[in-house]
Amino acid sequence: MIASGIEKGQRRLNNIQTSGRQYRNVTEPSFTTIRTNDVGIVTRDGTRLLGDVYRPDSESRFPALISFSAYPRQIQGVGAPLGFIEAGATDFFVPRGYVQVIVNARGTGGSEGTWSMLDEQEWRDVADVVEWAAEQPWCDGNVGMLGISYFACAQLAAAVERPPHLKAIFAPVATEDLYDIIWHRGLQSSSFFSAWLSAVGVMADKHWDDRALDLVGKALNAPPIHRRMAHFNGEAIVAVLKNVIRKAPAEEPFGRLWREAVVEHPTHDDFWAVRNIGRRLSEVDIPVYLGCDWDNAPMHLPSTFSIWRSLAHNPNVRMAMVGDGEYSWPWEAMHYEALAWYDHHLKAIDTGIMDGEPIRYFLPGADEWRTTTTWPPSESDIAEFALRADGELSLDEGVSGSRSYLALLPGAGQPAHLEPSGLPGRLEWQTDPLAEAMDFAGDIELRLEATITALDTAWIAVLYDVDHDGAAKPLTGGWLRATLRHTDETRSLPGAPAVTCQRPAAVPVGATVTYRIPIVPNARRIAAGHRLRLVLASDDQAKDAPKLLGFEHTSILEPSVNTVHSSSRLLLPLLRH
Repeated sequence: MIASGIEKGQRRLNNIQTSGRQYRNVTEPSFTTIRTNDVGIVTRDGTRLLGDVYRPDSESRFPALISFSAYPRQIQGVGAPLGFIEAGATDFFVPRGYVQVIVNARGTGGSEGTWSMLDEQEWRDVADVVEWAAEQPWCDGNVGMLGISYFACAQLAAAVERPPHLKAIFAPVATEDLYDIIWHRGLQSSSFFSAWLSAVGVMADKHWDDRALDLVGKALNAPPIHRRMAHFNGEAIVAVLKNVIRKAPAEEPFGRLWREAVVEHPTHDDFWAVRNIGRRLSEVDIPVYLGCDWDNAPMHLPSTFSIWRSLAHNPNVRMAMVGDGEYSWPWEAMHYEALAWYDHHLKAIDTGIMDGEPIRYFLPGADEWRTTTTWPPSESDIAEFALRADGELSLDEGVSGSRSYLALLPGAGQPAHLEPSGLPGRLEWQTDPLAEAMDFAGDIELRLEATITALDTAWIAVLYDVDHDGAAKPLTGGWLRATLRHTDETRSLPGAPAVTCQRPAAVPVGATVTYRIPIVPNARRIAAGHRLRLVLASDDQAKDAPKLLGFEHTSILEPSVNTVHSSSRLLLPLLRH
């Protein structure tokens, strides 16, 4: 096997590989790989999970890296741009002296039992796999973990279970609370969850032909084809799977889990509590590496910062925020960063990974790396932009007033022969062309002063960078269901985005109500001559509706005239020059 990497003669990895630093003493590739499929791993309750073991061709002992998910372990090396191929490049880590073990969760990929969607049972299973690996003759007793998204969630799950041999985790693109992926502040992320759950169910029931997959992998990893996939976004691809999945998954457990998650448990009750790793992150004391790409707002980006805050007690946490699309699929980004991390924590090699400030973030537009010890960065100051009555987004409110739009879904009952209402279906505010570049980095919030004529509505807000030609690039956004507007002050930290309360409360019709809508944190430079635009709507299913990565939400079927007052503010963390 040819080792992957970025050096001459290696299978070249796609995308960014470090957080802008040079590392020292990192392990060079020196081994070929032995692969053993379908290895049985027995958990504490006697359930037999299946894993594939990739290890160096040597009698020595090595650190182990566990990759655990419900996604087929057999496809992890295929090289397809899917949001399920997230375990990392085996041909990078194993030649450099690590054993990688890719394991299927119970009820998937041939593992016994019933899949339970990242609940406490699964947390215990991951911890059992860690301890199993540490006892194997090829392991030196040092265990880490590897993989993004689901695989990163499994890392956090193992960390809160605290298996003795887990020495560090590298878990970028993670979420600690499954509810926050499936429900965005009370709005159901329908285009993602239904397609994702169906795909997991279909893949779990499929027989995978290893020889055929090897052939596919050779074709997709051919350099010309592989290079074309450098910026495929697997999250966005998952969101359109509903158009290509033709087979229905089994009712048990997949149909049942969909019904429980979408129909029976729309608020954060006990069903979600057993899938909320965040409530135990204060127990984690091993080194943790976090990070995400800036355009991942509908999925893992929000949790990156809440995890960071939950680990504030732990001095050995590092975070690197990378540019848009850098964590593309198949996941191969930041492998040298992971190598420096694990060479340091599992092999006791001084690589420099712990030097400097704990947070590094890439500032798109400026295209440079910044560092900080805190999030938000201490050099940021909140600027309050008014949502003016004339449609401008400005530091000056101007003449007080309001603007209204009609929240009415196509086919929602308006007789076809009636004249249009005259109200738009959404509102926009934008700045004048900027006289000089504007940098921002940190937590963002939209504070709406608004009235509605229904008992409930959806607030969907997206920020755009509009260039000289009028082309608008979505940057980040936020969502809120009006009946879940109240904030939970016991969980809202000073200076942090509002945490919504999970006790629904009817909206007083016609009364002015304050809505605190957290906008997913971000960092950008808006160039001189560009404009910053805010779009506000109540539905995102139309083709031209404001949305991020193609993600859409289940509509609230209540027609409403929504009125936004000029006392509303966009709170933006501007960086001091």
